[in-house]
Amino acid sequence: MKLLRRKFLHLAVGAVALSAISHVARAQTYPAHPVRLISDFAAGAAGDVRERILAEGLSRVWGQQAVVINQPGAGGAIAARAAANAPPDGYSLGMLSLSAFVAVPGAADNLPVQVPRDFAPIGYLSGDTMYITAASWLGVKTLPELIARAKQRPGKLAYGTNGPGRLTDLTGRLLQKEAGIELQMVPYSGGTAQVLNDIMGKRIQLTFDAYSGLAGAIKAGTIVPLAVASPKRLAESPDVPTVAETLPGFEAGGWQVLVAPVGTPDSIVAKINTNLIEALSNPEIRKRLADLGADERLLSPAETLAFIQREQKKWEPIVAQVPSTR
Repeated sequence: MKLLRRKFLHLAVGAVALSAISHVARAQTYPAHPVRLISDFAAGAAGDVRERILAEGLSRVWGQQAVVINQPGAGGAIAARAAANAPPDGYSLGMLSLSAFVAVPGAADNLPVQVPRDFAPIGYLSGDTMYITAASWLGVKTLPELIARAKQRPGKLAYGTNGPGRLTDLTGRLLQKEAGIELQMVPYSGGTAQVLNDIMGKRIQLTFDAYSGLAGAIKAGTIVPLAVASPKRLAESPDVPTVAETLPGFEAGGWQVLVAPVGTPDSIVAKINTNLIEALSNPEIRKRLADLGADERLLSPAETLAFIQREQKKWEPIVAQVPSTR
């Protein structure tokens, strides 16, 4: 009996060793064919443009095509479901944004996404800082002026968003909490373009969005950038102060991360992370992303996990203020 048990243990250990060797061998030859990158952005959206630049960078590193598959909708739930149900072999990955991880409970059946329960984090893709802007006709030039005006007229100044619980809304709620003011949130199904149209029509006064969506209106003088919600001033807008210069510690921005289905071998996750960092370090890719106002963070899988969890903890009390959609 002891001999049989010892033989079984030897076989079990051997099987584990062979499996580990097989995973390492697969990682060394990965990828052997095109890789699907499932995105929660609609084709042509600002985030989609950034992701396609990154896909191009990965294709160069891999020598295999990285194909962006757009599956928008339900705040990222559709893309998250598709990526989670894919085979854990590294050939179908998720390009998921903040809205999939920071979501109003009940907004969708499988949101908010939790890591590492739902996915294996791979790395940070890109991010975009939120700008606090006001209609030029409002006559407000600085964030302190806006706060003072809002305190004089509680609930009278309106900001346009792309929906309750989205980052454009959460940024407004965070600003109200930190500044001690009351604003009116107006949701738009038509996105930033519709918000800006109503600003020009003098129906709303404020909008909080990423630079990529506001650049044209800023250059045209339709809106005035009052502050940027980054830790430090941005190179593309050196004259725009940070919100933190008025409200210490304030930070708000969108981001996208690369994740793999649960069960994807660690060796393949590590290989993809190394390749992603190589793609992000390419000077041409870095410049093209910077021109779109995207930031960069070269994070390991462990650092990506910690980043996501920090963001979820930061936004949790703000998300709790958003009325449930069910």
